[in-house]
Amino acid sequence: MDFKNVDEVLNAYAEYVVDSAKKNLVDERKSLGDLYKSVSYKYEKSQDLFLLDFLMEDYGTFVDKGVRGKTSTYPETSAALSQFQYGSGNFPKGGLTEGIKGWLEKKRFQWRDKKGKFMSYDTMTYLISRSIYNKGLKANLFFTTPFELGLQKLPKQLTDAFSLDIENAIILGTKK
Repeated sequence: MDFKNVDEVLNAYAEYVVDSAKKNLVDERKSLGDLYKSVSYKYEKSQDLFLLDFLMEDYGTFVDKGVRGKTSTYPETSAALSQFQYGSGNFPKGGLTEGIKGWLEKKRFQWRDKKGKFMSYDTMTYLISRSIYNKGLKANLFFTTPFELGLQKLPKQLTDAFSLDIENAIILGTKK
């Protein structure tokens, strides 16, 4: 049986989530780089299964949900409720430092010290990483918000689409 209408609804939902997530990243000035480019979806269908996967860089989850700091966090956001925390020992050591250093070198971003000299990337990496490690990352919810908003409408749309597909199958079956 062909589920043309269900396919259209699921693809429209996925496109809404991806487009809104990318728009949120732009609005929040979080990323126009690797994270922005990586937000996508993959839709697969088999005989009795509809599979919709949303894809993004691994660190996108941390940007979305936030990360609690070792000593303090952003109490005004949902980062305080995040399942992620720096210093918990659940993640490999050095990941934050490597990411910050790579970003600094890619953007060719450097501060000046009190004498006016440019700081080294290693010094800047240490200062930024230490601050993020202690304070945490504010939750952005760039992905969660459109995902949940779209999900509220999805059951009704899927029911209608499935009904249309069943009607079309019955009509085609009776014509044969």
